[in-house]
Amino acid sequence: MQKLNFINDKKELLFFSIILILILFISLLFQYNNYKIFTANSIYKLQAQVFNKYEKEDFDIYKFQGENFTFFSSTSKALNLEKLDFVDISILTSKVSFIEYLKGFYTKSFNIFKVYKSSIKKDLSYKIKSQHIDKDISEIYEAIFLAIPTNDRLRDVFATYSISHLIAISGFHLGVLSFIIYSILYFPYNYFHNRYFPYRNKKFDILIITLSILFLYLIFTNLVPSLLRAFVMMFLGVFILRANIKLVSFETLLFTFVFIIVLFPSYIFSISFGFSIIGVFYIFLFIKYFQNLNKIFLFLFFNIWIFASFNPIVHYFFGTTSFVQLFSPLITIFFTIFYPIELFLHLIGYGGMLDSFLNYAIGLKFEIFEVITPLWFFVSYIVVSLLAIVRKEAFIVLNVLLLSFNYYLFV
Repeated sequence: MQKLNFINDKKELLFFSIILILILFISLLFQYNNYKIFTANSIYKLQAQVFNKYEKEDFDIYKFQGENFTFFSSTSKALNLEKLDFVDISILTSKVSFIEYLKGFYTKSFNIFKVYKSSIKKDLSYKIKSQHIDKDISEIYEAIFLAIPTNDRLRDVFATYSISHLIAISGFHLGVLSFIIYSILYFPYNYFHNRYFPYRNKKFDILIITLSILFLYLIFTNLVPSLLRAFVMMFLGVFILRANIKLVSFETLLFTFVFIIVLFPSYIFSISFGFSIIGVFYIFLFIKYFQNLNKIFLFLFFNIWIFASFNPIVHYFFGTTSFVQLFSPLITIFFTIFYPIELFLHLIGYGGMLDSFLNYAIGLKFEIFEVITPLWFFVSYIVVSLLAIVRKEAFIVLNVLLLSFNYYLFV
């Protein structure tokens, strides 16, 4: 049976466009109403949670998560807050614009009092910390399991290795978790399915249960942008396949991007969300033009090509470069084994078994240099990438460009 397109004619396109515009209007109206409430008085009191901590020489800067917005504020070191701590805090609102409200803003704060309040995430964070001696190692696992940001030093280490995408929870992690959940559910559900409701679609039912569990995990992580993108695509994928619509299509990716933005307008300012969408875009390009190659070759070549194709994009925003980044595709393959093993080890209380290996890896020093993608090349690369959706000639040019850039980057 021939697969259908996600949108088949102009009438459907117009219908979807109108619906999305209406949703965007409602989302912005809701956000603007919250903004007006927030700025009604020059001082706003709230309870917030510490999302991240940036230590300076004489003071600390904290990223706080409120009920409807995130903000940054500096405090004296005497306060000594930790990630996931709750505080009662008062902040100034008079200079915060609506755009800044959506993006996350910096403001002055005062009357800060720590609130001793428990949460599931704090309890799980404590269980992870109890299995490790080194604080940096604990932070790595808190990042890949609980979506808690790492400190500045670790972020620099991951940038040096070019593996930041492995630490920030995204589609890869969701894929591993969905496989684990599906496997655990399969045999118990198979028993009840065969005995009580054999007429139902067993695989679809298990996928729906898996999606429900993953949705709870998504909420638990406070809607991490890259994870949200992956979840929406997985959710759409389940129903798209059931409806016999092409799953791997740029239309699906575009709809996912637009759908998330109209629901959460603030994500348009999220670099991690943008990188997540762009990463899937190049995965789709790879599948479009290389899917008929040898499967073993594809497994090895996939990570290399994605790494090379993404470098011109990443280096426009972040210039950190080192020769060890050439091993990023191999580290990514290794991580597909490492992640589920460590998840299991932490569940049974033996998460520290590989700590010596990680300590050695993050302790290595490499020569680092800065390489920034020129604006003209960045724009040209984006244009050629988009043309490659419909023109094979453009895809050939794209490969010439990415090879040239990576030669320029490392040679």
